[in-house]
Amino acid sequence: MKMLKHFILLVITSATFFLSCSSVPLTGRSQLNMIPSSEMLAMSYQQYDIFLNENKLSTNATEVNIVKRVGGNIQQAVTRYMADNNLSSRLNGYKWDFNLVEDKQVNAWCMPGGKVVVYTGILPLTNDDAGLAVVMGHEIAHAIAEHGNERMSQQLLQQVGAVGLMVAMKDEPAQTQALWLSVYGVGTTVGVLLPYSRTQESEADHLGLIFMAMAGYDPYEATAFWERMSKSGGANPPEFLSTHPSYNTRIKDLNEWIPEAMKYYRK
Repeated sequence: MKMLKHFILLVITSATFFLSCSSVPLTGRSQLNMIPSSEMLAMSYQQYDIFLNENKLSTNATEVNIVKRVGGNIQQAVTRYMADNNLSSRLNGYKWDFNLVEDKQVNAWCMPGGKVVVYTGILPLTNDDAGLAVVMGHEIAHAIAEHGNERMSQQLLQQVGAVGLMVAMKDEPAQTQALWLSVYGVGTTVGVLLPYSRTQESEADHLGLIFMAMAGYDPYEATAFWERMSKSGGANPPEFLSTHPSYNTRIKDLNEWIPEAMKYYRK
């Protein structure tokens, strides 16, 4: 009987992994996304509304319009890219929104479902529409690649196991919501990018570069932005101590991807 239980557990675990695997757009890397998209979107929209109610939106019409304009252009590029690659269904349930928040943090993020926030503190470094497109393209790419779901799945799996995950999702919503907040870190003092893995950061750089090019922004502006970031005086620990690629590595990788991105670029 004990062996039978172990066998059943193994079958359920294997089936869970098989049914929960997906691929990252562009890179094709296999990833584990065990949380239903509907759950991710529901938590996203709830926390996004809470965040907007607790933070001050910018009243600078010029800057707000820039954020909404660039965001809208990236959104259209994403829609085209997903359609061209037969992935439009991954945008089901998206409710795009772009807001500028009064905050000195050098920060921006995108929640699942296209909920994007830019902090006023990053605008001096973005300089113009193209620089902002680098940041927004990158953050939106994290959402399109479902990196948040991947991180939550990994952490939940580690905490409760493949079988326990289903129980946690159903019977312990507070636990999964707390994990969602820790994964997205909204409202915490972080840098321009949330603490994704190096692989996820590189994927977002790559995919974001394609998005900004399709939206009509010069891909070369990506390296210009990161060069400004590297000179801005912010902390930049050695690469082996950080989940983020070093500035030099990031710029090197972007330069290698620019020829590909230029094929999508239309002024």
